[in-house]
Amino acid sequence: MSAEPIIYGLIFVGVLVLVEGLYLVAFGKSISLNSRVNRRLEMLEKGQRREEVLDKLRKEMQQHMNAKSIPLYSLLSEKAQKAAIAFTPHQLIMLMGGISVVAFVALTVGTATETPVRIVMSIGIGIGAVFFWVSSKANKRMALIEEQLPDAVELMVRSLRVGHPFSNAVSIVSKEIQDPLASEFGVIADEAAYGRDVGEALKDMAERLDMQDMRFLAVAVTIQQQSGGNLAEILAGLAKVIRARFRLFRRVKAITAEAKWSGKFLSAFPIVALIVINVYDPNYYDEVKPHPYFIPACFAVGIFLAANLFVMRILTNIKV
Repeated sequence: MSAEPIIYGLIFVGVLVLVEGLYLVAFGKSISLNSRVNRRLEMLEKGQRREEVLDKLRKEMQQHMNAKSIPLYSLLSEKAQKAAIAFTPHQLIMLMGGISVVAFVALTVGTATETPVRIVMSIGIGIGAVFFWVSSKANKRMALIEEQLPDAVELMVRSLRVGHPFSNAVSIVSKEIQDPLASEFGVIADEAAYGRDVGEALKDMAERLDMQDMRFLAVAVTIQQQSGGNLAEILAGLAKVIRARFRLFRRVKAITAEAKWSGKFLSAFPIVALIVINVYDPNYYDEVKPHPYFIPACFAVGIFLAANLFVMRILTNIKV
């Protein structure tokens, strides 16, 4: 039995660990999603001016959306934006190239695969590892924000009921809760202190994070600013709605999990089987390759696999 499939898997895991290590070395452990701290407050406590902290955080939050024009990077920019990756777009592209080189060296040392195959595999590992790493960061960060948002809104309600203005309530949220939502609200508090409209800042954050609940919050604040009313009562009702939607979303996610993974498995299994067959027996398809229907059949299979993923995604994409 060939050990090459195991080597491929170990190389992929190794480059993921390498990417995470480089990120922590470059930006410190406090930026990791596993560190339950308020990064903005840490930066202020270290003596950085409020303007410098605001400018740095805003650049990190907006740099990936401003780089959508870079070829192929647009596929990664949305995930990198949601993950608040401190790497710049060009650094991420350079990281993909560096990881591809490392993967090529590892494949050359650990396997006897032909050079063209090693090149294709190394490029796939480099791009796939960085995309997988950024995607996992984005999913973890968005899950934390969705979980923290109801508590943040309820904290604003309590602050408003004791007499604080809404801008102060946002500032209190940025100090009392943990990241990642704390730094997001901290940026809004700083922007409001320098004269920006709070409702507009909330709307921009909702669009940047692509969160429906955050859009509800921005709309509620904007309507209250224009029409008046008891903002505390409005936000209290909104907090209940967000919690109810969160519970319902979790329930829907649990119900549709089997169908989602079935679609992924059914689409991935033929590809994995093809790779394993070619690794164990590179001459397995030699007899059928000259057949005129071989290439069209390959394209047809690829189209059906993609259609399977697309259809299963539509069936399980239930809006809450």
